[in-house]
Amino acid sequence: MNIKPTKSEKDYRAAMKMIDRLWTARKGSPQADRLDVLATLVESWEEKHFPMLPPAPIEAIKFRMEQDGLDNADLAKIVGGRNRVSEILRGKRGLSLEMIRNLHLKLRIPAESLIARSPMIE
Repeated sequence: MNIKPTKSEKDYRAAMKMIDRLWTARKGSPQADRLDVLATLVESWEEKHFPMLPPAPIEAIKFRMEQDGLDNADLAKIVGGRNRVSEILRGKRGLSLEMIRNLHLKLRIPAESLIARSPMIE
């Protein structure tokens, strides 16, 4: 199979080119096995060099509201009032631990997103 670790940008680009060539490999074939190994190596490289950070709390809340068809009144029931909703969404108020718990439990927003520092509030 002659696959080597992805240690540099050059190795990464070569692996990506090979993945493109192998993309349509028949399942169970040696080419598909090679594709699987290369994809694993590339994924590891990307996680190390291009980490995906969780979204800022406000963006996570707005995204979930949009996805679930919620409005500010719905959010007010979770965080404790319309004034708080306005302040939170404008970045004027941080989230309390209780708000984080409620948003996580009721809206299924990952806690990692809710506890991240918001660039507006600091």
